[in-house]
Amino acid sequence: MTIMIFEMRRVPTGIMPIVGIDRKAPQALHKQIYDAYRVAILNHSLRAGQRIPSTRTLASDLGISRIPVLNAYAQLLAEGYFESRVGAGTCVSTSLPDQIARADSSMRRAVKTRSGPRPVSRRSTLLRPLGTAPWLRGWGAFGVSQVAYEHFPFQIWSSLVNRHTRNMGPKSLDYGDPMGSKDLRETIATYLRTARGVRCNAEQIMIVSGSQQALEVTARVLLDPGNWVWVEEPGYRFARDVFLMNGCKLVPVPVDYEGLNVAWGIKRNRKARAAFVSPSHQYPLGATMSASRRLQLLDWAQNSGAWIIEDDYDSEYRYESMPIPSLQGLDSNARVIYIGTFSKVLFPSLRLGYIVIPPDLVDRFTAVRIPMDIGPPDFHQRILTDFIKEGHFSRHIRRMRLLYNERRATLIECIREELGFAVDIVGGQAGMHLSVTVSKTTNDRKIAARAVEEGLWLLPLSTSYLGEASRQGFILGFGSTSVKEMPQKVRKFRDLLNSA
Repeated sequence: MTIMIFEMRRVPTGIMPIVGIDRKAPQALHKQIYDAYRVAILNHSLRAGQRIPSTRTLASDLGISRIPVLNAYAQLLAEGYFESRVGAGTCVSTSLPDQIARADSSMRRAVKTRSGPRPVSRRSTLLRPLGTAPWLRGWGAFGVSQVAYEHFPFQIWSSLVNRHTRNMGPKSLDYGDPMGSKDLRETIATYLRTARGVRCNAEQIMIVSGSQQALEVTARVLLDPGNWVWVEEPGYRFARDVFLMNGCKLVPVPVDYEGLNVAWGIKRNRKARAAFVSPSHQYPLGATMSASRRLQLLDWAQNSGAWIIEDDYDSEYRYESMPIPSLQGLDSNARVIYIGTFSKVLFPSLRLGYIVIPPDLVDRFTAVRIPMDIGPPDFHQRILTDFIKEGHFSRHIRRMRLLYNERRATLIECIREELGFAVDIVGGQAGMHLSVTVSKTTNDRKIAARAVEEGLWLLPLSTSYLGEASRQGFILGFGSTSVKEMPQKVRKFRDLLNSA
C-alpha cells in the first residue's frame, strides 16, 4: 500500500491530501483509507481543526464506491480522530484523546532509522546562526528597521490594490520582464535623477526583492571566489554574509566621522575587487562620507579597476540638512553599482528594491538574475508605480520625515535627561536609527538579551563588527516608538545600564 499525505495547516474546500489505495492489497479499501488518515494525524501531517474532504469528493477522487469511504470516516469519528461540525463538514478533532500522544511517541520510535551522510555546503557553515539572538525575534520599542506602521496610508494603498485587482487581465498572469516593469523603472529613474542626483535611465534599472537580493545579484556578477572586498567596520552584517556566501575574502575598513577610511583600505589591500559602502548614512554609526573621501574612493576604483557598491538604504530621511546626493552621481567612469529599497520608506514586507547598473553590465546582470527567480512579481510593481506617480509617495515621505524627526529629537532629549553624558550618541542626523556607545567594560549582548524581557529591542553594536568590537553600545531604532512612550522606554533602558 502506498500512502502519501502532504503536510498542511488549514486547507480550503477542494484541496485534499493524496490518499493512495492498492486494489490488489489484502486489506479492505476502507481499512486502507482509515490507516492513511490515522497515520497522517499521528505524524501531524494533518493538524487539529483541518477540514477533511467530503466522502463524496474523496470517493470520486479515488474512483471507488462511496461505501468504503463512509465506513472509514465512521470509524475515525468513533475513535475521536475526526469530528463533525454543523455547517463546516468533517474536521480533524481539536481534542484528540490522550492515547494518541502515546501512540505518536511510540510511532516515532518505531520509524527511527539510521541516517546516512548529511553533507552541507562549506559556505553555509561560514555564517553565524541568528536563531539564538533574542533581540532579533520580536517587535517593540527601539527595534531597528521598524517603521511607523500606524501612519501608513492604508486607505490609499488599498484603493490602488482594488483598482489593479479589478483591472487584471490574462497578460498580468504571465511572466514579466526580468528587469522589472518598464513603467516602474521609468518612474524610479525620474525620482532618482531628481531627488538623489543619480545618473541613470530606465534601461539601467533592475527591480529586485529588496536590497538583499540586489546585493546577491551584484556579488554574483562582479565577484569570484577568493576576491577581496572592502566592508565598513562596523557595518551591515547581512551584506558581509552575501560576500562570504560567494566565497569572497573581507577587508574590514574602519569608519570614522568622515565615513569609510579610504586611505586605510588602500594601505591594507589596494587590489581589492570591490568596496561596499553606505556613504549617505553609514550603518550603523550614521556618518556621512565627506566629499574628499568620496573622490578618493572613486579615484581608487578607477585606477585599480575595482567596483563600488553603494547602499543608499534610507537617504530620504535627513533632518539637519538637505539630503546628500548619491556617490553614483559623482562617478564619471561607471564604477558604481547603486542599490536602493522601498522597505525602509514604505514597509518591509513590500520586498521591492532596485539596482542602477552601469550600461555595459545590464546584459550580465540579467543573465545572472534569471536563474535566480526569472523576474520580479508584477502586481505590487504596478501598485507602487501609481503610488509614486499620483504623488502619494512624496507626500508620505514628507509626513514621515516630520514624524521621525520628532521621535528622533525626543529620543535624544530623553537619553540626555536620563543618562547625561554617560553614553555617546552617534549618527542621529539622518535615517531611522541612532547609536549609543557605552563603556568598553559593558557587555552589550548580555544587556540586549535582558532588555527583551522589558519589551525593549536593543541591537548590540558589537554584532556589527567583523573583527573584535572596538566599541560596546546599542543601535536604537526610533521609527516605531511614539513620542508619548519614549520617556518610559528610555527610563527602562537607563535602569538596564545602571544594573549592568
